[in-house]
Amino acid sequence: MKPAVAVVEPKTPGNIGTIARAMKNFGMHDLKLVDPPEFGRDSEAYGYAGQAREDVLPNYDEVTFDELVANYHTVGCTATTNEDARKHRRFPFKTPAELADSLRDVRADTVLIFGREDNGLTNDEMARVDEVCSIPASADYSSLNLGQAATVTLYELRELTVEETQHPDVARERADEAEIEGLYDHFGEFLDAVDHPPEKREKTLRLARRLVGRAHPTGREVRTLRGVLRRAMYHAEDD
Repeated sequence: MKPAVAVVEPKTPGNIGTIARAMKNFGMHDLKLVDPPEFGRDSEAYGYAGQAREDVLPNYDEVTFDELVANYHTVGCTATTNEDARKHRRFPFKTPAELADSLRDVRADTVLIFGREDNGLTNDEMARVDEVCSIPASADYSSLNLGQAATVTLYELRELTVEETQHPDVARERADEAEIEGLYDHFGEFLDAVDHPPEKREKTLRLARRLVGRAHPTGREVRTLRGVLRRAMYHAEDD
């Protein structure tokens, strides 16, 4: 299930718009606001929301913190944690990447709760959530802007919420095995053509296989490399 996203007492409409945009970027649509400021179509919220101004933002629900706790599996998102296990309100916690693995098996309505721009979620609020999530940042400056924190967190959950991205599917684009094996054979012929030392040839072929194996070349890349080898062999035979 795609989680809902809640923001508690946001003070800046621009942050609301930024979070709505990040939600649309990463396949989420259910925005909850706890005691938000007033904002309209001419506010920064709509200005920052991008295409989310057409669906995510105008369809937000205004709720109370009590309603979130009563109706959802809750994840409190915070920058400040307690490393002392005795102070259990903010400990233990998961990073956003760890949270993605954790939520994969949750079969309940879930909400990610982000706090106020200045001091986040209170200790009392943190004590009422089911899980805690925190972004590992520099110890010298661990506080992130509210919109940034939400964007980072939602990005890490994308495998749970986005079915298809604008990036090509690397698994589908990879050249088939016959093409790749043809490249290895062609490279062996190239080593013959340039009189590569016979005692080094097996090792060189093995290194080439491992290099190409890590690269996962596309069919076009394989054909291009074979074209270069063919050209080099032509000049080697002329010499």
